[in-house]
Amino acid sequence: MNATVLPARLKHHVRGSQRVLDTYADHSPFSTPGRHAALFDALPSDPAGIARTVQGLLIYEHVTEPFYGYALPEARRAESHIRPMEKILDVLLALDDRPLDVSRPPEKRLVGICRHFMLLSLAIFRHHGVPARGRGGFGPYFNPGRFEDHWVCEYWRVEDGRWALLDSQFDDVFVRNLAIGHDIYDVPRDQFLTASDAWRRCRSGELDPDLFGIEFSHLRGLWFIAGSLIRDLATLNGCETLPWDVWGAQPAPEATLPDAELEFFDEIALLTADPDANFDAVRRRFAEDARLRVPETVFNALRRREEKVFEG
Repeated sequence: MNATVLPARLKHHVRGSQRVLDTYADHSPFSTPGRHAALFDALPSDPAGIARTVQGLLIYEHVTEPFYGYALPEARRAESHIRPMEKILDVLLALDDRPLDVSRPPEKRLVGICRHFMLLSLAIFRHHGVPARGRGGFGPYFNPGRFEDHWVCEYWRVEDGRWALLDSQFDDVFVRNLAIGHDIYDVPRDQFLTASDAWRRCRSGELDPDLFGIEFSHLRGLWFIAGSLIRDLATLNGCETLPWDVWGAQPAPEATLPDAELEFFDEIALLTADPDANFDAVRRRFAEDARLRVPETVFNALRRREEKVFEG
């Protein structure tokens, strides 16, 4: 992958380093398109173009019928459990083998959730040498007054010397149905709170942890944010797992966290608050702490079973 070299006039604005940007410009085992890589050559590399491309290839599982008029067969829900990009593309091309810049009708799009929109977006960015990484956190725009579990793509805006958030899930249909008023190509930071933001603001007493989680599943609270912290840390380390993959130190549902665990998650929240400044520490802590790093097998909380990370 070609390195992203910063213009000299911008280098003094960068909080991280060239090494940080080079790392995120490379594919992870999850984002690599593998044998389908050549199909990415013709795809756009700008945020708006990538969003349009992704929106024409994926459909969000839980709104296929009310938003797009497609009654989803139960068997197709398995598509949202696919982890690696290469397998996602296998299924997508089996549905419709036309070039990836051709928008599919709803029934020919791969069924996924926000994580799949994030992963495909950063895979395209990385293919073109643009640094990109996934971020796990919460959006306040799904259910006003609450912060819903969500995943977005964070990409490097070289012209500004900063990271920006792309939410490629929000096509015109989503924008209309949810009355989205913010820029989806450069999401304001108050419109998406990373897991670190959420944890620190709840621990300080600024926000109520019971406002964070998944409304329709009645899963909310500080324990939920703690699980998101670990998955966000994993994603920053190139392990872009499913949002319902559970391993290690992730708390059980409705668990009350003792002081020692609260302090443990405080540390993770501080590390991931600034992944560039803490780049080495983020990678070292993830690699060395068995409670944090992703094992070969995780627990799929939706399917209620153990699964190998690179199967299914």
